[in-house]
Amino acid sequence: MDRPTMNEQTNIRSPLPTKSRPIDWFWPFWPLVPIYPYSKRRTLRTEVVKDSIWMFEQVQGIFYVVVPIRMTVIKLDGGGLLVYAPIAPTRECMRLMQELVAEHGDVQYIILPTVSGLEHKVFVGPFARQFPTAQVYVAPHQWSFPFNLPLSWLGLPGRRTQLLPSDSSQTPFADQFDYAQLGPIDLGLGPFEEVAFFHRRSQTLLVTDSLIAIPKDPPPIVQLDPYPLLFHAREDAYDVVEDAELARRKGWQRVVLFALYFRAGVLETVPLPEAFRQSFQAPDRSKKAYFGLYPFRWKDDWKQSFEVVRNEGRPLVAPILQTLILNRAPRETVEWADKIASWPFQRIIPCHFEAPIDASPQQVRQAFSFLRKNPLSSEVGHSLPPQDVAFLQELEEKLEQSRIVPPAKERT
Repeated sequence: MDRPTMNEQTNIRSPLPTKSRPIDWFWPFWPLVPIYPYSKRRTLRTEVVKDSIWMFEQVQGIFYVVVPIRMTVIKLDGGGLLVYAPIAPTRECMRLMQELVAEHGDVQYIILPTVSGLEHKVFVGPFARQFPTAQVYVAPHQWSFPFNLPLSWLGLPGRRTQLLPSDSSQTPFADQFDYAQLGPIDLGLGPFEEVAFFHRRSQTLLVTDSLIAIPKDPPPIVQLDPYPLLFHAREDAYDVVEDAELARRKGWQRVVLFALYFRAGVLETVPLPEAFRQSFQAPDRSKKAYFGLYPFRWKDDWKQSFEVVRNEGRPLVAPILQTLILNRAPRETVEWADKIASWPFQRIIPCHFEAPIDASPQQVRQAFSFLRKNPLSSEVGHSLPPQDVAFLQELEEKLEQSRIVPPAKERT
């Protein structure tokens, strides 16, 4: 299902009606990563650059904190397709892929650009089996927990899977793409690593988790099933929210604060005894509504926190990465950010939240300025509210004290 396009760049609007059926959304391997929406995953396809770049989106989340998860498909100059960060190959997803294959050629290369993102890893093997001639390239330093298993044991096709070389010129697609590897960054149990790709012809930067942008309104893929948005638009367990544009926007903005901070300073939790008492009087006590439990209470200024972190839609590094991951390797991260900022991209396509993002290399440098001791004035990004990152900082301190993660390092 495509969103409508205008000229070369897609004009993102609300989804068009789909002819797919629930059986087309079925994902049988959901127990491997049992997160929402479990066995039913709908797919939207968007043409970003005419006859050249497409985004495929589904949703994922925990406790109705749902955000887009995205793969990007790029047409190769000699025909055929490259796929960056596959999503669940449901019938609907494969039908949309086969439409591209019929017009532009078969999938030649499949890229797994992360080592720690289980929500990305889990789809690569099943997706690759749908395209038996495609070569699979994965980020180096792959790992699994509690045991490090061979990639073939994790479902990736052994004979067709290889590690991305450290030198991007050593790949068969080197004439069209550059890439840069961030990491491995030691996190204790295993490393964090991400590989960003730059498509020269379209001047498009592909990233996984390192950069995001926050839209003011919920993305179309999230609105296909608005229940999670309406769930979080409520003020308390007794509230009944009617489905309307403002309610969806309110729910989405609160979902963003959940996803980025876990527990922002503008969010209070209702004590469990009180939450249970309220649940008995809730208007909806179904399983879908968590039996009436709603242990959240938002402060009056919650929207201000959203506007601050959104920063008018500019690229940013998610607070979780700032606080718990990238500060373990500030020098390496800044060097990586400088490298990708040396590419002349005009848009960024991340795997989550908003896409595509109209952005410049300078904005990427600004996004990573939190790791620099003395950034230039032109490179200074915006700061996160101390009250909103307080919970993440407390979590970081506990993880360090327990020696689960190594301590953060000084900014470079």
